[in-house]
Amino acid sequence: MAFIDDVLEAETRTGEIKIHGPDDFEGMRRAGRLAAECLDMLTPHVVPGVSTEALDRLAREFILDHGALPACLFYKGYSATLCISPNHVVCHGVPSDRPLREGDIANIDVTVIVDGWHGDTSRMYGVGEVGPRARRLVDVTYEGLARGLAQVRPGARMGDVGHAIQAYVESMRCSVVRDFCGHGVGRVFHDSPNVLHYGAPGTGPVLKPGMFFTVEPMVNLGKHHVKLLADGWTAVTRDKSLSAQCEHSVGVTETGLEIFTASPADLFKPPIVGA
Repeated sequence: MAFIDDVLEAETRTGEIKIHGPDDFEGMRRAGRLAAECLDMLTPHVVPGVSTEALDRLAREFILDHGALPACLFYKGYSATLCISPNHVVCHGVPSDRPLREGDIANIDVTVIVDGWHGDTSRMYGVGEVGPRARRLVDVTYEGLARGLAQVRPGARMGDVGHAIQAYVESMRCSVVRDFCGHGVGRVFHDSPNVLHYGAPGTGPVLKPGMFFTVEPMVNLGKHHVKLLADGWTAVTRDKSLSAQCEHSVGVTETGLEIFTASPADLFKPPIVGA
């Protein structure tokens, strides 16, 4: 998760796209698995009446109990472990005493640090019985992610990833948020390259084995425009339409990609289309 401007200004970002070796892949596997396990753990707790603050406490305890660190806590002044973004909140929703209600949808985004490596992932949760429009939005978002991931292979371009997401999402009469992007990840939380979820095929950096980054499309039922609330973090849709997001951290391999944040409990594994 990241504002495009925040990614560019990250204090330890060099501007160069890092190429990682086999030991680095192992570090990302450990971090990605723990992040996915954290979201798996939260699944039975996302019920009507639970506060987002309570979910945040559960995640923080889980991460610390596993000898890891919550990357978001105190990051640039952020006050929580998770970002929890319900309904028309696009991203960076700050946990509070607000209870989730029957029929809500919510994105939960977590990043853990394991031995210096960042595992960054998010997924959607339905609260009780969710209506058909919200379910469709989540399905479109997951399929958009799957189509973007299907483009990740050596020799492809970053624009191929964004174009695949945008083309599918817009064919389903939804919109892709432009104000936020995915990012390089590894020992640096937000690194190069920026990963746009829209764009033209054949453009952008060439993908090479050893590149690590997140793919995390945000999809709105209405228009793609967003606005930032007074807390300086929470982004919402301008037209108050529902929004959904999903995210994986991945590494480019010699033949395709490795998803570091796949759910061990098989709760969040969008298919790789065409694989």
